[in-house]
Amino acid sequence: LKGIFAYLNYQVLRTRKEIFETLVKGLQRLEYRGYDSAGIAVDGPDKGSTDINSKAICLIKKSGKVKALDEELYKKDSLDLDEELFTHFGIAHTRWATHGEPSVVNSHPQRSDKDNEFVVIHNGIITNYKELRKYLITKGYEFESETDTEVIPKLTKYIYDNRESESLTFSTLVERVIQQLEGAFALVFKSRHFPGEAVATRRGSPLLIGVRSEHELLTDNIPIQYNSGELCFPLCLCHYPNKHVTYLLLICTHSAIIEHTNKVLYMEDDDIAVVTDGKLSIHRVNRRVGEDPVRAIQTLQMELQQIMKGNFDSFMQKEIFEQPESVVNTMRGRICFDTNTVVLGGLKDHLKEIKRCKRLIMIGCGTSFHAAVATRQVLEELTELPVMVELASDFLDRNTPVFRDDVCFFISQSGETADTLMALRYCKKHGALTVGVTNTVGSSICRETDCGVHVNAGPEIGVASTKAYTSQFVALIMFALMMSEDRLSQQMRRLEIINGLKMLSELIKKVLSLDEKIKAIANELYQQKSLLVMGRGFHYATCLEGALKIKEITYMHSEGILAGELKHGPLALVDKEMPVIMIIMRDACYNKCQNALQQVTARSGRPIILCCQDDPDMTKNAYQTIELPHTVDCLQGILSVIPLQLLSFHLAVLRGYDVDFPRNLAKSVTVE
Repeated sequence: LKGIFAYLNYQVLRTRKEIFETLVKGLQRLEYRGYDSAGIAVDGPDKGSTDINSKAICLIKKSGKVKALDEELYKKDSLDLDEELFTHFGIAHTRWATHGEPSVVNSHPQRSDKDNEFVVIHNGIITNYKELRKYLITKGYEFESETDTEVIPKLTKYIYDNRESESLTFSTLVERVIQQLEGAFALVFKSRHFPGEAVATRRGSPLLIGVRSEHELLTDNIPIQYNSGELCFPLCLCHYPNKHVTYLLLICTHSAIIEHTNKVLYMEDDDIAVVTDGKLSIHRVNRRVGEDPVRAIQTLQMELQQIMKGNFDSFMQKEIFEQPESVVNTMRGRICFDTNTVVLGGLKDHLKEIKRCKRLIMIGCGTSFHAAVATRQVLEELTELPVMVELASDFLDRNTPVFRDDVCFFISQSGETADTLMALRYCKKHGALTVGVTNTVGSSICRETDCGVHVNAGPEIGVASTKAYTSQFVALIMFALMMSEDRLSQQMRRLEIINGLKMLSELIKKVLSLDEKIKAIANELYQQKSLLVMGRGFHYATCLEGALKIKEITYMHSEGILAGELKHGPLALVDKEMPVIMIIMRDACYNKCQNALQQVTARSGRPIILCCQDDPDMTKNAYQTIELPHTVDCLQGILSVIPLQLLSFHLAVLRGYDVDFPRNLAKSVTVE
């Protein structure tokens, strides 16, 4: 949801200026996540302190973009930028407002008191913050922000001030704090009482640790320390514990880490990661049943240049134009076009169990939900199973019946979507088989599902999802093909779809060649206030997804309408002033869509029609047409969504908005 970045250099010489630059660059790598303010905490000069073990903390925060924070850093006359620090722990954060308006006082890091004894950066939401705040106020603590986060450093100080022993460790202190917190969080703590020490923890919000050392690591596994005393030793990661030991970065996304290291450790819920004297250890209160008692250090395969914009003006534009390659990557090694077979390796071991199920439940949010809607019809056709498609938030608002013979799919680009993750846990509790469909290896949904499909779309940076949608679409089609491989009655249909997938990349390139025409249409529409997108059958999902893209980045009102519902209300909106986009392809709904077109034109509507090439009926009745290559009906939605992705991009540019960073939105929605 927001961006956490923290950096620890242990016995490695760094100037304060270099530390600033590292923290700021880390935040800049997280800018795609959507945010409204930024801040950092670093060690400062300790004027007048009598505690030799204490180190003053300097907070620098700013509303707006990271660039404004960067400029603010160099205005601090009290900070010597050339001072050299052998060991230092700095934390940084970009905030997306959930509690309290965007402002300096509401931005992170949040502090325990005016002396900055404890400072915290936080992703997520603390649901019991009101109760904690009320309690702390009765104990004399004064609050300065409107955030839910501020209770965390103040609660930390309260427990520290009332400690029973001077030997209380930073990790034990944090452990006691999180036992009082309800909700979702990824947290990083810094304290003047524990200089050079880092503590991070998570529950329901992603956090990973990157490790870089100038020497060979001793091990690729970090044993967990439990309060019971099991494995209770800290592990130094390299052979030389007293010189040039380790850089550590604690962050919540891959893109900010890969320029520093490709060695990462994924934290689990309620893990507490601690770095003391250059030693990294993982602590837990209790060992869970069946839990692996170590955390593995993994090697990221992602390259930094993969997430750079290249020759494109924005990440979103780049990702739209990557779709000829990204759909091929989704299919690579899974479809054999010579034998017409489909094997999804992540599901292979569970295929018999899936084939015995009574129902498929597809669960997602936003664009991922639309991918499920887009493929529901072909899933029902090829599996001959009832298929429910559910919005994760609505699914959780009901006591939805889920049974042991259900198979539940959880679709999420990031694999961290909070509502989808909670729906997954609900379904697991009810005994259903769970399947993840994600674009992020090592994500929470990846780890917690019984099996899954990685869509392999590559890093998607733009907040408005494009290539992840079409790759999710292809992945679900492949699942339907795998399920129906042994059904004789389906073989002709399967062959038709597989041949369509073989041609898909080339057809997408043809659609992308219409970019200039779509840009010209955007020039006519960008001053409008509203836009309707209509279709039915296989294209209803395209209407929903196209309208969502327009809402997300152009801030125009747009509505995806099922054409069969037109006369049940939406027709009242149609007149010569209302722009209407209609998707009318040569498929089973062609004649029904023509009826809807007649209803629109009879009310002086001026429809822009997405249609198949060489369709004179559409050309005759349309104000404008966008002619698309024809493919098999269940894949046509991949081709028809791309003009709407391009249209939303051009509308946003013409309206003067930042395409990659739409207001009020975040790439990975890690809170309810």
